[in-house]
Amino acid sequence: MAFDVAIIGQGYVGLPLAQEASKVGLKVLGFDVSQRVVDGLNAGRSHVDDLSDADIAEMLEAGYTATTDPGSLDEVKTIVICVPTPLSEDGGPDLGPIEAATATIAAHLVAGQTVILESTTYPGTTDEVVRPVLEAGGLKAGENFYLAFSPERIDPGNEQFGAKNTPKVVGGHTPACGDAAAAFYGQFVDTVVRAKGTREAETAKLLENTYRHINIALVNEMARFCHELNIDLWDVIAAAKTKPFGFQAFYPGPGVGGHCIPIDPNYLSYNVRSKLGYPFRFVELAQEINATMPAYVVQRAQNLLNEDAKALRGATVLLLGVTYKPDIADQRESPAVPLAQQLIAKGAVVKYHDAKVDTWYGVPYAAKVDDLDAALAEADLTILVQNHKGYDVDALAAKTKRFFDTRGTAGDAPNVARL
Repeated sequence: MAFDVAIIGQGYVGLPLAQEASKVGLKVLGFDVSQRVVDGLNAGRSHVDDLSDADIAEMLEAGYTATTDPGSLDEVKTIVICVPTPLSEDGGPDLGPIEAATATIAAHLVAGQTVILESTTYPGTTDEVVRPVLEAGGLKAGENFYLAFSPERIDPGNEQFGAKNTPKVVGGHTPACGDAAAAFYGQFVDTVVRAKGTREAETAKLLENTYRHINIALVNEMARFCHELNIDLWDVIAAAKTKPFGFQAFYPGPGVGGHCIPIDPNYLSYNVRSKLGYPFRFVELAQEINATMPAYVVQRAQNLLNEDAKALRGATVLLLGVTYKPDIADQRESPAVPLAQQLIAKGAVVKYHDAKVDTWYGVPYAAKVDDLDAALAEADLTILVQNHKGYDVDALAAKTKRFFDTRGTAGDAPNVARL
């Protein structure tokens, strides 16, 4: 076969996977529907935070090729689906990208291939959505080709864990399917963890992120009543996490962002409601709490301005850091967007500073500032939304009239308030 593996989707999941496969000598075909992405990759340009242009150049030298043409898929031994899985307008799962990728593969599927879905989705998707489309041409999963699910666990910006040293969960449609998928990943991933089947592997990913979602909601709710009770929650967490067992620290913030935490638990909740007819109450309550955090931050901002005898309407509010995570450029589902939108709706003049962001797509009416010192001096209120490493928070706070720290990093000062 012309390629060892084709990876469908060359984004923050598919591209690091392609890199690790290339490093061990596998010939990798990177398939993406975006001609801009493909042209950039073939020219040696990276579009994700975790890979540099030099990384792409090394991949190209190793035989990596990016394409929008699915014609080569029938010459590939293994095909991995790494496409996005957003929410639909009604809050349910949007399987459009998975369905499109599966249809493309089905048109080129040949006997002996291994097809692996990595995209996060609800339990049963591999068996109920992907498998029937692949089998429509007459080949049967587990007999003529192998089918498996292996949840992506990429954490953008994580300098300690990447595609190679993060354990890889694999669940096959049959044991032989699991064997084939495990053998593929075992070539370049340090640890492969076998799940009982595809549903177990699908649910494992949702459990991981639902656990985080619910615990973040817990500390977000605690942040509200601790403020009212004049309790420093950040000090509480620092004290609690000294216990060497039975506690894991989670921290409050202005909301949750990225593709995983705001999205994945909803897939599980949707599955429970649609198949079993009752709500997943923990998830739905956590979603309610986390989704209202931007509004809570706006309320606190309004109260802080009141202390200076200023109204929110007409006040200049400067937001520091608008990405969903520190030290990356990814804006997906960033809580800075609803925060800014609600501030603007109440009449505030919103400006922002973020060295990682050239254009803030979510809030076109917010003006980017380049002269940070001048902006800090001008703003009636400065809100730290995302704590990038480049921010010396205490030094920045000292230059402001009023500083609202939603990340718990600023020291005590008369003009500083923390979430």
